Amino acid sequence: MNFRSGLRRIEPEINLIAFIDVLLVVLIFMMLTTTFNKYTALQITLPVANAGQPATTPAVIGVTVDAQGRYAINGRSLDAGGTLALARQLKQAAAGNADMVVELDADARATHQSVMNVMEAARLAELPRLHFAAQTHKDH
Repeated sequence: MNFRSGLRRIEPEINLIAFIDVLLVVLIFMMLTTTFNKYTALQITLPVANAGQPATTPAVIGVTVDAQGRYAINGRSLDAGGTLALARQLKQAAAGNADMVVELDADARATHQSVMNVMEAARLAELPRLHFAAQTHKDH
């Protein structure tokens, strides 16, 4: 016995109008309750430097690293040696002056390790002031 043979099955449908109304109310609620903070930057006054060039230029120890990883201190080539030998040579070149600046001129093709060796040697020689020399890019 099939009592439902003549009845059509009703498809359920989602009422989108009620859904849009609810979303609109939520959107209006969010817009009204949201606070916008205006973050301001710190108002500072930077000091003005009136001096041009420093009165004295610091003494410089020039360390050169070529593309093969060879070192030279103040134009004098060094024998092959490790970081400790390089530190000894830097200490001799500084002659007890801890204010000396180590200026590192490394070739663009020099390895990262050879530059790190110079930095470590300057630390071991207790010469904390290290400058890297660079050249400006010239258009051809």
